[in-house]
Amino acid sequence: MLSKQAFAKIDQEIAKYPSSAKRSAVMSALRIAQTEKGWLDQDTIQCIADYLQMPPIAVHEVATFYHMYYLHPVGRYTLTICTNLSCALQGGVQAADYLKKKLNIGFGETTSDGKFTLLESECMGACGDAPVMLINNHQLCGLMTPEAIDKKLTELE
Repeated sequence: MLSKQAFAKIDQEIAKYPSSAKRSAVMSALRIAQTEKGWLDQDTIQCIADYLQMPPIAVHEVATFYHMYYLHPVGRYTLTICTNLSCALQGGVQAADYLKKKLNIGFGETTSDGKFTLLESECMGACGDAPVMLINNHQLCGLMTPEAIDKKLTELE
């Protein structure tokens, strides 16, 4: 299911907790699995549950609670726009609308070439740089005007 390298990374995360609390590594294990597989299917969730000796439903609950885990295939690049109040007041909704029109997709959808998936998020804790966009859950971009969005999309070509 997962590679030896992925299990080694999960073991490193497990080692950060007391031996009786290996389930505390569930979020890290999901992140590692998602990085390797691209998204989390039920077989992957079962694999993590077995490895951490947790009920599969408990792993599924974590995966469904946090928006950074993908339970369906996504594009090569996920673009997550914050539309919470602070970002909305600073143009977050307009940035989202610009991306929807430019990519011809809505929230939760992937472009026909499989390159981009557009997602909506609640607060990312970067209100001072609103509106913000997160790329692949790792790169936070602030002050996302249409020009800044176009520049980022060009960089992702």
